[in-house]
Amino acid sequence: MLSRNDCLELDARDPLAARREMFDLPAGVIYLDGNSLGALPRNVRPRLEAAVQNEWGRDLIKSWNTADWINLPSRVGDRIARLIGAGAGEVIAADSTSVNLFKLAAGALKARPGRKVIVTEPGNFPTDLYILQGLRALLGDVELRVVERADLAGALDENVALLLLTHVHYKTGAIHNMAALTAAAHAVGALALWDLSHSAGALAVDLNGCGADLAVGCGYKYLNGGPGAPAFLFIAKHLQADFQTPLTGWMGHAAPFAFGDDYTPAPGVLRGLCGTPAVLGLSALEASLEAFDGVDMDQVRAKSMALGDLFLDLVLEHCEGFGLGCSRDAAARGSQVALTHESGYAIMQALIARGVIGDFRAPDVLRFGFTPLYVRYVDVWDAADILSDIMARGEWRQARYHEVSAVT
Repeated sequence: MLSRNDCLELDARDPLAARREMFDLPAGVIYLDGNSLGALPRNVRPRLEAAVQNEWGRDLIKSWNTADWINLPSRVGDRIARLIGAGAGEVIAADSTSVNLFKLAAGALKARPGRKVIVTEPGNFPTDLYILQGLRALLGDVELRVVERADLAGALDENVALLLLTHVHYKTGAIHNMAALTAAAHAVGALALWDLSHSAGALAVDLNGCGADLAVGCGYKYLNGGPGAPAFLFIAKHLQADFQTPLTGWMGHAAPFAFGDDYTPAPGVLRGLCGTPAVLGLSALEASLEAFDGVDMDQVRAKSMALGDLFLDLVLEHCEGFGLGCSRDAAARGSQVALTHESGYAIMQALIARGVIGDFRAPDVLRFGFTPLYVRYVDVWDAADILSDIMARGEWRQARYHEVSAVT
């Protein structure tokens, strides 16, 4: 078992160690919740100050041209594209993950006329299921085929229009085989849509290498774009010319400033746009993505797996009473681990009070996310040590830790 000094030595040799200085991390806090909200990159504050004071405050509406606000969705999208194995002109940053899911799922049904089935799995992130349920209620003749993970390939047939899955499961961190499942969808003539919310920025994703058709993802988790940051969507080049979005807003028009009465879709992925870009949110996200400049995503993935393994090794050796809510095989999970305990909420609150921030997911899951750009090996060792102390002292039994907040 590694000692704390061993962890300090690993940090000294870490090729990503210098990236930590690019983030504004509060003193005395071990932040293991980047899978829910990324930490603040230091360059975001001055970028937002410039956007507010100079671009908005001084230059006002001129900044759509002088500061190139109008191209923020595609500019930010191209930065994200290289992190997820997409090409230039295949990704735009816009709207929320939920809205983008609706746009792409509806568009996929339109692209496969005569097919009325969408396949997904139970326990998927709730918004994915809710959006599909809403789409079914709206259209009336859509079948939502919800099948267990092991049965997904077998559920695909000639009636299926779309396979929609989250690449990394939000609770367990379990990773789907994107290439194999996409190929299985294609074999029956269906499209594949991947939710990358817990993947982008944390592990090497290869959308084009896997033949993926469509994807969405979140800007505020591992991409560190800030609370409520714009999301992104991907439409593969081979689909773009014929892809029809149900939200035909003016920014997705071929000539938005011609102000014509009839909709004509913009060329390429730009037809995935809808309303006016969220300039301040996109400016923050654009700045945050600079933290990935020059980063080797294979190194990110290797460190992610090592951090997760270290945490599980330490906790399972020194803490009693926890179940394992994730795979013990680092290659089979994303950049997070999950423990289970019937008093998981109270234990997490006790941890947070001691400066170790993870999160809780009902009914009994404690989640810990490891963002390799700023989490150190020594952070993981200290977090496990604090958890061990909390459990040994029964500290979590205090009544104050059982008071449930609105956001868990």
